[in-house]
Amino acid sequence: MQPEGRFILAQSSRLRLFTLFILYVAQGVPIGLFWLAIPAWMATNGADASDIGYVLGLTALPWTLKLVNGFIMDRYTFLPMGRRRAWIAGAQCVMIALLIACAVMRPEVDDILLLGIAGFVVNMATTFQDVAVDGLAVDIMEEEERARASGMMFGGQAIGISLATGLTGVAIAAFGPSAAYLLSAGFIGMITGYILILRERDGERRFPWGTGGIHPRNAEIHLSAWWPILKNTFKSMLLPISLLWLPILLVRGFHYGMFTAITPALGANELGWDEVAITGTVSTAQLVAGILGLTLGGWAGDRFGAKKATIALFLLYMCVSATMILAQSMWSDPALFFTFVYAWCALDVLITVAALPISMRLCHPSVAATQFTLYMACSNFGISIGAWVFGMSDSLGGLPTMFMFVLGLHGIGLLLMLVVKFPRRAGVPREIVAEVAEAPGPRAQIS
Repeated sequence: MQPEGRFILAQSSRLRLFTLFILYVAQGVPIGLFWLAIPAWMATNGADASDIGYVLGLTALPWTLKLVNGFIMDRYTFLPMGRRRAWIAGAQCVMIALLIACAVMRPEVDDILLLGIAGFVVNMATTFQDVAVDGLAVDIMEEEERARASGMMFGGQAIGISLATGLTGVAIAAFGPSAAYLLSAGFIGMITGYILILRERDGERRFPWGTGGIHPRNAEIHLSAWWPILKNTFKSMLLPISLLWLPILLVRGFHYGMFTAITPALGANELGWDEVAITGTVSTAQLVAGILGLTLGGWAGDRFGAKKATIALFLLYMCVSATMILAQSMWSDPALFFTFVYAWCALDVLITVAALPISMRLCHPSVAATQFTLYMACSNFGISIGAWVFGMSDSLGGLPTMFMFVLGLHGIGLLLMLVVKFPRRAGVPREIVAEVAEAPGPRAQIS
């Protein structure tokens, strides 16, 4: 007997979009906590730029290493529960356990190594959730849904970051960091409950012990050997169009890592604000950015296309950096700080939403998690570089030089977007498709 046809992602566009949204909200929680709330708490309690940069660097590091996650997920999965859902639920359970462990260990502001390790391990678990959700998006979304899906995903992430930054910032100020860890764990627990009631496709199991089996589509494309996965992934990645896409992703990551670090430094050092004021501002800015991603981001992608929208957003980002360089004498003005934070948060979400469909179109379904992860890992490697470069800001000329770095790299990204013809629809070379179909290794059996 087949399971009842309720809460099946493949059968409902609305359910697919909402699920991607809520999973990215969950993903935004540890990002808001470890990338924004904890650095703000450190900055307002005497930590210098090198300490903040060190912690942020370790926190961002798992996101640059997550390409390994994609290989593992494309090779191993529990297909009776779908290609990705078991990984999503498992990763979120690990996130919850690690956040509880952080609450018990209670690292203080001068425990730089311990804070870095906490950020590293929680974000490592988060990257597994992220890769699984990205693979699910590539697996399950229809072509005409991808612009909207991109908006739902990164709008949801921004909203999750906003909620986490604001609520955990207040929790840290009132009760200490342990309360923030526990609050984050509880929220992710609720999202985990939701994912457990879903199915990816008809006939699959909700739980490992339930009824149902492997969907024929998944049995057909799943590769059960390492060599075909590696070979087909790198064939796709080494196409000229793919190699020209990587620097653009790197630039996007660099500005996020840099501006994430600059924001608490400006708030604490130039305005004299505490962590509640800084995280409150960032939280509201991320909320606005999330709403813009859900609405304007998806609409702009549909209306103008991914390439034109990304070009416009690169130009706007360059205006932000140029304004901050020219207005250095006004950095202590709260109005300028508000403008900077709201602008970069909104533009970051919008440029991610605009560019994501291009990454999806370059992926082959059989290695979607691996290939998409490599693209995202490139962007996240840029985040780590941005954080590490900020840690050297004092020796490189201070914050004005940091803004100049961002401005120059955005110029490179803009140039590539202007001269390279990126695909408008999904598609990979025929020889790669053929090799996937003929790849050696056992196929999954339909039960």
